Amino acid sequence: MKVLGELRFAFFLGCIMPNRYPGLEASVRRVFEKLGIELVDMKGASCCPAPGVVRSFKFDTWVALGARNLSIAEEMGLDIVTGCSGCYGTLRDIWYEHREKKEIRDKVDYYLSQIGKSFKGKIKVKHVLEVLHFDVGVEKLKEFIKKPLSNIKAAVHYGCHILKPSDKRPWKEGTEKPRFFDELVEVTGAKSIDWKDKFMCCGAGGGVRSGALDVALHMTKEKIENAYASGADCIVNACSFCHLQFDTGQIEINKSYGTSFNMPIIYYTQLLGLAMGLSPEELGLHQNNVSVEPLLRKLGVN
Repeated sequence: MKVLGELRFAFFLGCIMPNRYPGLEASVRRVFEKLGIELVDMKGASCCPAPGVVRSFKFDTWVALGARNLSIAEEMGLDIVTGCSGCYGTLRDIWYEHREKKEIRDKVDYYLSQIGKSFKGKIKVKHVLEVLHFDVGVEKLKEFIKKPLSNIKAAVHYGCHILKPSDKRPWKEGTEKPRFFDELVEVTGAKSIDWKDKFMCCGAGGGVRSGALDVALHMTKEKIENAYASGADCIVNACSFCHLQFDTGQIEINKSYGTSFNMPIIYYTQLLGLAMGLSPEELGLHQNNVSVEPLLRKLGVN
């Protein structure tokens, strides 16, 4: 294993982080910097594009755009890391199918040749959690904890694309009842609690948020109610799109249903950053639509 100071990745932002939740991007950058991991910007990267929408309606467009993003990282000589599970799903699925299926390799070769690029499959596609779990490791992360979050109960939301399809994912424990995210949360000192429908979709993916917002919000409402019922202080996620659905979605749910949800939504590197001693401002925690002040007061963080 490389020492942390030798770890370098091409950082794939996707769309939502820089455009809707730059605080999430800031938290990834600050935490990785603290760990001694270098993130290198990908000049010219585009939308991944979305796995649940573009792939369903125009498969070749999905392959061509995704392969172009992969080729940029390969030109940099760096593995890709992304903090959006949808982007991870697209890029990793294309990377995997390029390796396993000749017809996909032929498509990639054809489309990239039209713009003077190529992709040979010499890099890997990783999620932020994958880097922290495998490249850094739980035991090493413990060495960076300065302020354990020992009085926090966290409802961990895995989301869909980080787990499925299981044959294209690296989680050795399987994807039906995994523990890797819970273990990373508990590194911070927080308690990962059991909650109903823990592995259910947030409601946003597959074009549901765009095409049937009422259905998406109904699913999100159910998950937030389950988090409250479990006694959670916050929902912890690791996907910028899931983060948007839980955070912005709460405002929409309150307007539609007359509820008064105010469940703090925390991206994992924001949680980890707090435990590492970084400030809420450095981690972009005040950029959420739903206030995180109740959580910060419980932690005694100003």
